[in-house]
Amino acid sequence: MKPSATAAFLERQFKLSERGTTARTEILAGFTTFLAMAYIIAVNPAILSQAGMPIAAVAAATCFAAGFATILMGFSANIPLALAPGMGLNAYFTFTVVKQLGVPWEVALGCVFFSGIAFLFLTLTGVRQVIIAALPRFMFPAIAGGIGLFITFIGLHNAGIVTAHPATLVTLGDLRAPGAALALVGLVLIVALHLWKVRGAVLIGILAITGLGWALGQAAMTPQPYDITALGETAFKLDIPGVFAPSAALGLLEIVFVFLFVDLFDNIGTLVGVAKRANLVKPDGSIDRLNRILFVDATATVVGSLAGTSTVTSYVESAAGVQAGGRTGLTAVVTGVLFLVAMLAAPYAQLIPIYATAPALILVGGLMMAPMAEIAWDDFLVSIPAFLTLVMIPLTFSIANGLAFGILAYALLKLLSGRLQKSDWLLMTLAAIFLARFIYLGAG
Repeated sequence: MKPSATAAFLERQFKLSERGTTARTEILAGFTTFLAMAYIIAVNPAILSQAGMPIAAVAAATCFAAGFATILMGFSANIPLALAPGMGLNAYFTFTVVKQLGVPWEVALGCVFFSGIAFLFLTLTGVRQVIIAALPRFMFPAIAGGIGLFITFIGLHNAGIVTAHPATLVTLGDLRAPGAALALVGLVLIVALHLWKVRGAVLIGILAITGLGWALGQAAMTPQPYDITALGETAFKLDIPGVFAPSAALGLLEIVFVFLFVDLFDNIGTLVGVAKRANLVKPDGSIDRLNRILFVDATATVVGSLAGTSTVTSYVESAAGVQAGGRTGLTAVVTGVLFLVAMLAAPYAQLIPIYATAPALILVGGLMMAPMAEIAWDDFLVSIPAFLTLVMIPLTFSIANGLAFGILAYALLKLLSGRLQKSDWLLMTLAAIFLARFIYLGAG
């Protein structure tokens, strides 16, 4: 039977058969990724509104930036990687740049814009590609495992299974609480569906717990007044000349550097981890269409700043879609389209309770530990940097920090063991940059 024109286009564009997947699987994976990261539609406006930005406008900008960037990633790079305004960087934007340093949000958006331009420059000149090539191969599984622990911790916290404690930092939450109990039920359901080889198990689990939560009265929402035209309140409102104001040029340059630095290494870490999980890393450690992936990421930050939101970056929740079977850019395109659709009613993203997506993050995090078997744990030159990368990602809540500790440890051990070679010049340069960053900028 001759395939339809649509099926033929999808096969030609995304190489579904070559990647061992189907359009149905990719669509389910796209829905799964969207549901796993839809919280950003509500959370990002809540954070940036504290910088004085209109909350409805930020909600629209968040959906637009995520939708545009993720669709572009799918079509251009053919990888199941979704993007949206980054957590952590939005908090830095609001609480440090605007509230602590007193920078107007319009100027802060200008800083984000120039960090995106710098990204484009580093990508077009091949610097970012060279940095990825300089990473030792054992760092790839270590980063993947670290991200696995990271998103598991996020899932456990979102469900209320792990909570903060003043004496022990973290502790077991109240498992009798509705959110925690429903999340545990969801985890058991998703695992059972996987054991029974039910396709779309993660998506089914999220939707089932969402329905159960609403049926039991354990979900609520208070949508704010919203109109898609609200985007005009932040779109193109960035203040570019303000970034070069003589009175604050040095301080603003530092802000641009922080946006650039954190997003650069967060993105590299996320890309490596998700690509590893999706079996898209070649035996030699290279990633197919890397230039396109990095170009889209850089473009996303520029477009996001123009729309009116903080730095747009790759999302670790993409791994949820990968676990659901996503192997091509069609997964990303579906996720991106859903974000654009969400622009029509962004506040209603709260229909999916945060505890309903928590089981997916917990399960995916555990499955991302599989590459740990590839690390030579009996070789200290490998195992110590890998271990530091693995644990510092979740413990500092930063992929960039985990990468920094791993590279610094590897460079130092190579130096102390006398195994440093001339070809390691970029490794040592990266280590020096990370060290300078820790000394000058402190944590973050």
